[in-house]
Amino acid sequence: MVSTEERPAIDVRRLTKTYDGGVEAVKGIDFEVASGEVFGLLGPNGAGKSTTIGMLTTTLVPTSGTALLGGFDVAVDPREARRISSVVFQDAVVDRSFTGLRNLDLHAKLWGVDPAKAKTRVAEVTEALGIADLVSRTVGTYSGGQRRRLEIARALISDPRVLFLDEPTVGLDPRIRHELLDVIAALRAENEITILLTTHYLDEAERLCDRVAIIHAGQIVALGTPEELKAKLGRELLELRIDGDAPSALDILHAHGIAGGDAFTVGSTVTVPLHDRSSADAIAAVHALGLATAAIAARRPTLDDVYLRLTGASLGAD
Repeated sequence: MVSTEERPAIDVRRLTKTYDGGVEAVKGIDFEVASGEVFGLLGPNGAGKSTTIGMLTTTLVPTSGTALLGGFDVAVDPREARRISSVVFQDAVVDRSFTGLRNLDLHAKLWGVDPAKAKTRVAEVTEALGIADLVSRTVGTYSGGQRRRLEIARALISDPRVLFLDEPTVGLDPRIRHELLDVIAALRAENEITILLTTHYLDEAERLCDRVAIIHAGQIVALGTPEELKAKLGRELLELRIDGDAPSALDILHAHGIAGGDAFTVGSTVTVPLHDRSSADAIAAVHALGLATAAIAARRPTLDDVYLRLTGASLGAD
């Protein structure tokens, strides 16, 4: 028998979801999340990301395949799967007319947390999240970032083994967003908790996640650490903004051996992973072809480049 320590916190095998009318939202995906890992699930609206989260949090029933949380099947044992997990939804669920403390106390009662333990837990999580001095105020007086911290505190009251964070920083200004990222990073450092994070912000995924999965059209098209995924594009790439038809320019670059099979276009931009070729040589070769370029530059690959190559669309696209 596999021990709790060895068993993945999340184990997804051939998971599918087909809605009425035959729409296949998720098409047989596989991934594991180790205990204590921070795992990012990336993908635009319509890719199957929200459906996957819905199945893992037991709000949607899988069509086929399995998804286990701490060894509990989300379809066969949904109550046990919910008992060891918690979720912070993209949309706020705290009551703005209540104080922060009342919101937390109500959640503790709903989850059956022992009153004495709940009191201690509330003190712990509000201190950890930097809102201990706010909980006596009504939530309607909180800033957006403070409300998100309260949402996370609420999710942590039941001391979950698995925490789902669904777009936790959406709608926050950049300063508050970065402050909240510090809070999430501290949670990971100070608690033995597994976190599955969904986000449209690739800098968040690079900063917080041990590994990421990119989901597109219901399938996982890439899986690995951020560095592993970027390394597949080499150490440097060439980015050309074309005056004219970008796909035709890419065809020319292919024909002259400047671009390989992993080069791609998005709008008027052509992106060429260089791999072992130097950027100086590549730029000279492009200029020698006489292509009409508005701009040309070499830079290091990003996760955004990985996503664009695989899907042809920005991560934030609908």
